[in-house]
Amino acid sequence: MNRRLFLSAGAALPLSAQAPTARIAVIGTGNRGRSLLTTLARMPGVDIRALCDTDPSALDRAATVAVNHKPELYSRGENDYQRLLSRDDLDAVVIASPWKWHATMAIDAMKAGKIAASEVPIAQTLEECWQLIDTHERTRVPCMMLENWSFRRDNLAVLNMIRKGLLGDMVHCHCAHSHDCIDHWFFDPKGNDRWPAEFLIKRNCDQYPTHALGPVLSWMDINRGDSFATITSNATSQRGINAYFARQFGPDHPNAKKIFAQGDIVTSLIKTQQGRTVVVNYDMQLPRPYDNRWMVQGTLGLYDEDKSAVYLTGKSPKYHEWEPFAPYQAAHDHKWWTTMTADPNAGHGGTDLLELSKFIEAVRLKTPMPLDLYDGVTMSSVIALSGRSIAMGGVPVPFPDFTRGQWKSRKPYFGV
Repeated sequence: MNRRLFLSAGAALPLSAQAPTARIAVIGTGNRGRSLLTTLARMPGVDIRALCDTDPSALDRAATVAVNHKPELYSRGENDYQRLLSRDDLDAVVIASPWKWHATMAIDAMKAGKIAASEVPIAQTLEECWQLIDTHERTRVPCMMLENWSFRRDNLAVLNMIRKGLLGDMVHCHCAHSHDCIDHWFFDPKGNDRWPAEFLIKRNCDQYPTHALGPVLSWMDINRGDSFATITSNATSQRGINAYFARQFGPDHPNAKKIFAQGDIVTSLIKTQQGRTVVVNYDMQLPRPYDNRWMVQGTLGLYDEDKSAVYLTGKSPKYHEWEPFAPYQAAHDHKWWTTMTADPNAGHGGTDLLELSKFIEAVRLKTPMPLDLYDGVTMSSVIALSGRSIAMGGVPVPFPDFTRGQWKSRKPYFGV
């Protein structure tokens, strides 16, 4: 084979034949960590070198998932992840610990020269957001927040439609995380507190904004041509948690009377530097089916996820009537999905597989992360900013500019 033919053939080889193996560790092996680990352990070109958790039983279950990789286990207390980070045979760490550890572990990973991928949200406070940015800019080590809803098939098809101009100029979005999590996430089925319960007691804010905002940032070119300017947030009173415990366990259960700081519904209105608006809802404490309620509206039409429908002026067959979204998704399906090998066992309908595949590809090829840290901290900062606005009676609160003015010149990158 001559040189030209050799290079041509090499370009067609799978990634596993072109790039080195990604040497990975997973910190946090509870339910979410094991789910991510299950996907990672089956991916080509991935070597699971180490696992870490404070719960030995969770760690043992995770080791069974990655048994073919023979990972070393770390479980000597809550700071044993530092010993893991001191290894010289790791390229990256995936962080799936409880919320309060995400920023600290990602910062420590970057300081140790390890690429970090953290579950959502990547930070709880504005101080953590800035510490993440400062560490990344100082060390130049990549860091990514694993916001999987940015990678959903429908959301990426909508992104293609927007970039092709079908919706015109973007004007407004609505998004939500509507998911009744009282009986399995904040508390276990027997009514005992799980680790997220402490946040319901201590603060009143949008506790979990990133699943709502993930696709919105790319739809509206936030941090690349536009930027969040202010946020105004208000919360309802808290009735849902007490009502659940009284209904499920009787009125004498302690949580049926406990005072929780967190309101049942938080509504935030974000205004951008370019005059666009985004409404974000937190809704995780009242009975309801899962729903994200995405709606994106432009000068030529809109997409509504709840209706699974679009209306495009001049294109939709009937004036002011919705038409199904499914044909548009098929016509504008993103290349990431059309070229991905399906895995029926991958989490969230294959979305986790796509997200982790793009992350591993970036680790192996030393290319930019598929979702950058500036977007991760922008989404996560809504936690602290919404809490501040609520505490001040719903007044507008300014957004920090984590890009330090670079949003004016940065170009769209996600899914390009």
